[in-house]
Amino acid sequence: MGGRSGSQVRRRVLARELRGLREAAGLTLDEAAATLDVAPSTLSRSESGQQQISVHVVKSMLDVYGADDRWDELLRLARASRQRGWWQAFGLGERTHLVGLETEATRVREFTPNYLPGLLQTADYARALFVAAGVWGSGASLENAVAVRMIRQERLVDADEPLHLDAIIDESALHRPIGGPAVHRAQLARLLVAAGLPTVTLQVLPLSVGAHPALASPLTLLSFGDLGEPDIAYVEHTLGAVTMDKTPDVERARVCFDRLRTEAAGLADSLALLRGALDRAG
Repeated sequence: MGGRSGSQVRRRVLARELRGLREAAGLTLDEAAATLDVAPSTLSRSESGQQQISVHVVKSMLDVYGADDRWDELLRLARASRQRGWWQAFGLGERTHLVGLETEATRVREFTPNYLPGLLQTADYARALFVAAGVWGSGASLENAVAVRMIRQERLVDADEPLHLDAIIDESALHRPIGGPAVHRAQLARLLVAAGLPTVTLQVLPLSVGAHPALASPLTLLSFGDLGEPDIAYVEHTLGAVTMDKTPDVERARVCFDRLRTEAAGLADSLALLRGALDRAG
């Protein structure tokens, strides 16, 4: 269920392709909008991936831009961009924006300062986080949020469409007993298992490092492989999240993550820190 079946990134890819075709046809945004009989603002939102584009409108664009050789390819992409993502069946709405991006990604680079990455959490650990944050309430919405998080993890062991995770965890997160002692121990044991997966690279940023470039927040970078979509940076904070796709912003995020990777302990030392935390947890 958790394979690459999303729509958000497909919409972005379609938007980029259509914008390129318009420009190749020598049409300005206003000229194309007038010919297509749509408002320039509407065409601009379509070309930036901010709204869905109907298959009918895509056909009109291909006619106007003289792109007959791309007809079948882009109509398939248009239909894929309008499909409901698997996560939408859980009724979690806009709060699952990261899930839509991650579903299409082939690689995730993530740093977490105060908790462990969602792709490596146990169900009990995730539930304790959600309850503390007060985002999902209780009952069905809470359990649906936990279920989505567990489904996301399936791609780490998917033989056909694997997701590769480079995770850097602040050492303090290894000692924070989220969910209580039993949940904490089970979570640390889960990390040890995950660290052995061929799709997971796990590093710990030791407390001895002191100040570092991501003290203020977690950081996620998503890459999309064969889709050709540029990397996207994603930052969660207490009141929500920010998605960044502008080249300078993404490059800053990439430099930040690379610095963290350099300052983090190596793989063997990271495992030693993790085993030490598990031993102390009892």
